Amino acid sequence: MISSVPFIVIEGNIGAGKTSLAHKLCNKLSGRLILERFAENPFLPKFYNDPHRWAFPLELSFLADRYKQLKDELLQPTLFDTYIIADYYFMKSLIFSKETLSDDEYALYKQLFEIIYQNIPRPNLFVYLHAPIEKLLKQIKLRGREYEQNIGKEYLQKIHLNYMEFIETQSELPVLIINTELLDFVNNLEDFDIIQSEILKYLNMKGVHKIFF
Repeated sequence: MISSVPFIVIEGNIGAGKTSLAHKLCNKLSGRLILERFAENPFLPKFYNDPHRWAFPLELSFLADRYKQLKDELLQPTLFDTYIIADYYFMKSLIFSKETLSDDEYALYKQLFEIIYQNIPRPNLFVYLHAPIEKLLKQIKLRGREYEQNIGKEYLQKIHLNYMEFIETQSELPVLIINTELLDFVNNLEDFDIIQSEILKYLNMKGVHKIFF
């Protein structure tokens, strides 16, 4: 199921610049922006205080909220929508729950995810922003979210591998992996224009495509 309006997903590891790029693309393309509502999750503070106890209800709440938001936004486009651009996709639930849940919990969670996933419109392009771990850590530090400051290299590497594992199983999904190691699309207009051009070029192009600069 494909959205009737071009739907672009910007995904990537923590600190990759997903929200920044989604904002800039929306402004440039006069699109409609969908932002993840993670800060509104009531289980998040509880999870930080006691991860073992609250991981499963946290991930279930994310699953439900992401499904509702994407379904509401994507199945009811307006006449004025030229593009719909999101800074996350539903599969993010699977990526992170693999690290927060026990094996038994994850097995059950994955079953629920796969049932619900069938009802989510697929994007016209899934963009994965890839950056070296050191760059991610630097950007995490710069944005200054207190709860992110203890994130380590090993965790970021696991998240990246989880994304790659998911991407490899999605043969029907148009995917564009952009290596942003040498790009500063937030502060450099030329770098942003390069990324925008590549994104529009690969719309609806099935398979996994990789761009290095």
